[in-house]
Amino acid sequence: MHFKLIVAFVEDTKTDEIMQAAREAGATGCTVITNARGEGIKESKTFFGLTLTTQRDVVLLLVEQHLSRDILEHIGDVGEFDKKPGTGIAVLIDVEDAVGVVHQAQELVDLVEENL
Repeated sequence: MHFKLIVAFVEDTKTDEIMQAAREAGATGCTVITNARGEGIKESKTFFGLTLTTQRDVVLLLVEQHLSRDILEHIGDVGEFDKKPGTGIAVLIDVEDAVGVVHQAQELVDLVEENL
């Protein structure tokens, strides 16, 4: 079984929606890292020397490669990444090897066979 890693940087108010969207598209779980910070093309606004930025979360999803594109597109749609600047981004990274996912293997095999 081959895996991909989806790394999504999302507004903290959309984290739960992104996690639900990933599950709907076939993800079996995720890890969330809170209190991330990022900056895009435009610098963050400041107010009396204090930077005004929205809170970000990093959502990590280790997914089966055949499901990866559908999951990526679904979380992008739900998160409105391409519709509104600053709402988030997601990237897909090849995973050479993984351990600790044996307990999910049979469920993933069944799910992938249904989708192929």
